[in-house]
Amino acid sequence: MDSKKVEDSVEKVVDDSLDGKEEESEDKVAGEEYVKHPLQNAWTLWFFKNDRTKGWEENQKEIITVDTVEDFWSLYNHIELASRLTPGCDYSIFKKGIKPMWEDEHNRKGGRWLINLDKKQRGSCLDDFWLEVMLCLIGDTFNQDSELVNGAVVNIRNKGDKIAMWLCDSKQGESILKIGQKLKERLGIDAKVKLGFEAHQDTMNKSGSTAKNKYVV
Repeated sequence: MDSKKVEDSVEKVVDDSLDGKEEESEDKVAGEEYVKHPLQNAWTLWFFKNDRTKGWEENQKEIITVDTVEDFWSLYNHIELASRLTPGCDYSIFKKGIKPMWEDEHNRKGGRWLINLDKKQRGSCLDDFWLEVMLCLIGDTFNQDSELVNGAVVNIRNKGDKIAMWLCDSKQGESILKIGQKLKERLGIDAKVKLGFEAHQDTMNKSGSTAKNKYVV
């Protein structure tokens, strides 16, 4: 699906969200207050449009922030699946106030668990993996280690798609390994398949096409 249509779909999400708030207010007036289930953190969805005429930050668009379970599902059900994005585009979901970029002060000292998918997996498991990763984030699946989790990114690329979970501190080895193991378990990834954790600093300073893994599960 082309990125213009995706932009239209995410803009519709914002409009529908505003309409929903108006309806919610009307319910309250009518004495039928609808109680939503708050998330531990507020999460912001970002969309990266691959427009070569613009800079990277210009292409990164902040779409909407959700802070309840119901608002998350409303968002998810209104936007295009990751597998239908145009190659070169990304979805990112990060805690409110954190940008999906290495340079953000919350990300600089961190790193990412990286899941590499081949082309065949786009149709078979990409969308399921991405949804499960988002549910891990908003559901604080990692207990006290959830404080380390800043967000996640799905990159749609011709050579193969990627899903990454970003953590704020690349030196907390024990917690990072726990998160990696739990992530692998939640996604149902075979024990023989290895996931690597890259520190952002290593990724930025890499000499080849890939950075050295700091941790592996």
